[in-house]
Amino acid sequence: MQIYRKRLIPDECILLKDDEILEIDEDYIITKWKTLKPRRDFSHGYSCYFLKLGFKISKFFREDNSLLYWYCDIVDYSLDEKTDTLTVTDLLADIVIYPDGYAKVLDLDELALALEKSLCAPSTVTLALKRLNTLLNIIYDDKLDALSGKLDKWIN
Repeated sequence: MQIYRKRLIPDECILLKDDEILEIDEDYIITKWKTLKPRRDFSHGYSCYFLKLGFKISKFFREDNSLLYWYCDIVDYSLDEKTDTLTVTDLLADIVIYPDGYAKVLDLDELALALEKSLCAPSTVTLALKRLNTLLNIIYDDKLDALSGKLDKWIN
């Protein structure tokens, strides 16, 4: 399977050609990856694409393998079964969760800008906000470990 990351801001669609798929089923896909471009703050990570829930939870690690944070993307998916291609569209709203448990919602301004500039339909913004709310409730109910635990069995 090939996985593409599609963004609305900036407008781009990138093949994640170096991501390694570790596990896949009808509910989720787990990948291992390195940054596309060298960075000082982190170097690699693991992601779990929750296909039915509409988000991706990633663990970002520094070069020394220490956890930097969990990064949660609100996304939408389209699967082309003929080409075995999954396109993951970033719906802009994100949540970062630091190791101490502090959670921060990011990029709602970008979601508003995408709507203002007609880069997405109002129904897409509604979908993003509903998925963001679902994920925030999982975090607030202290149930994120049940989801992110799928990654832990792959992390050494």
